[in-house]
Amino acid sequence: MTLARPRPDLSLETALGLPLVAGVDEVGRGPLAGPVTAAAVILDPARIPPGIDDSKRLSERMRQRLALEIRESALAFAVAHASVEEIDALNILEASHLAMRRALAALTPAAQHALIDGNRLPKGLEIPAQTVVKGDAISLSIAAASILAKVERDAIMRELALANPGYGWEKNMGYPSAQHRVALEQQGVTPHHRRSFGPVRKMLC
Repeated sequence: MTLARPRPDLSLETALGLPLVAGVDEVGRGPLAGPVTAAAVILDPARIPPGIDDSKRLSERMRQRLALEIRESALAFAVAHASVEEIDALNILEASHLAMRRALAALTPAAQHALIDGNRLPKGLEIPAQTVVKGDAISLSIAAASILAKVERDAIMRELALANPGYGWEKNMGYPSAQHRVALEQQGVTPHHRRSFGPVRKMLC
């Protein structure tokens, strides 16, 4: 008999004993093109949309619905980005952390504590924080942040795809799919590609 997979809950948030705990997650470390996007969410325990889960486990339709419901019900939320230029200048990890810091800084009201997906804390945080490995499968706040970040970044990549046809960004979201790699060879590098990433750097050389 297969045991049901545990769903994310508010155990970590509740254990902190604070009313304003933000979950933080990012999307877009692996793509060859486009920004990296982070979101921070402070959920209202009395108004949590049903079905929140790790964004990777949800259909696009479910993510779209939940993103709207999270925005309507959360005590606070913010989405922020680090640009392709910042990714190339800093490296993808530091750029991801920059986007996380920007999302946290944009919360109103401000968070008292942050739960950060992953195993490394961004430098320079102005509030106490802790990392949560695979946090989007454990914490509802982090899962909610993963949904907002994913929906927002996907929308950006679809817009970029309209102006840059052929790379398949409307489907691969900038990740190195076969179509994307072929288009890189045939059409070349766009201003939206991350020049510090191997396959792109190889094309430029």
